[in-house]
Amino acid sequence: MDVAANLEMINHNINEACARSNRKSEELTIIGVTKYVTIERTIEAIEAGIENIGENRNEGFLEKYNQIGTRAKWHFIGSLQSRKVKDIIDKVDVLHSLDRLSLAKEINKRAGKRVDCFIQVNVSGEQSKHGLAPEEVLLFIENLAAYEKVHIIGLMTMAPHIDDEEKIRSVFRQLSVLRDSIQSLNYDHAPCSFLSMGMSNDYEIAIEEGATHIRIGSNLVGN
Repeated sequence: MDVAANLEMINHNINEACARSNRKSEELTIIGVTKYVTIERTIEAIEAGIENIGENRNEGFLEKYNQIGTRAKWHFIGSLQSRKVKDIIDKVDVLHSLDRLSLAKEINKRAGKRVDCFIQVNVSGEQSKHGLAPEEVLLFIENLAAYEKVHIIGLMTMAPHIDDEEKIRSVFRQLSVLRDSIQSLNYDHAPCSFLSMGMSNDYEIAIEEGATHIRIGSNLVGN
C-alpha cells in the first residue's frame, strides 16, 4: 500500500479518536518515523503531506537530512549521545529524548539556536527504556533553567508494547497529569505544552489521553 493511502487511513483513525475524546484533529502533529525505510520512501511520505519526519540514529538522520534538507521538519526521537550532539543539533528542529543534564549542557554548548526539546519520561518503569522516572522530572526541569538554549516544549514517553489497553492508557494518562502540573508552574524555559506519545500500535489511545505529537512508522511507511 502506498504512503498516501496509509496516511488516509491514519487520518480517519485520528478523526475517530478525536471525536471520542472531544478533541480537534488540528491539535495533532503526525511525525513520520522513517528510521527503517529508504530516502525514496521518506520523500514519498513528504509528498503525501507528512511535514514532520522522525529519525532515531545520527547516521540515518544525517543521510536523509543531506538529501532532503528543509523540505521537512526534523525530529530526533532516539537516545542521543552527548559526543554526537555537535553533528546534528543545528539540523534538528525538535529533540524528543532529553533525559540528563550532561546532554542539556552539551546542547547548550554546541547549538547555534534555541532547541525545542521534549523530556523523555519512563512512566512504565521498564528497564529497557530510557528516560527519567516521573518523580525526577520537576527537579530536572528546574535545573534546566541554567541552559538558555534548551527550551522544554513538552514530555515524551513510550507505553509498553502489550495488548492490555488499560495499562497503556494508564501510562499515557500519568504523563498527561505530569505535564499539566509542570505547565501550571509557568516556567519561561519550560512551557511544557505538548505530549509526544503514541506509535503505530497505540496512537488512538494516546490521542484519547491528550497526545499532541504521535510518532508513526510502520503504519505509515512500512518497515
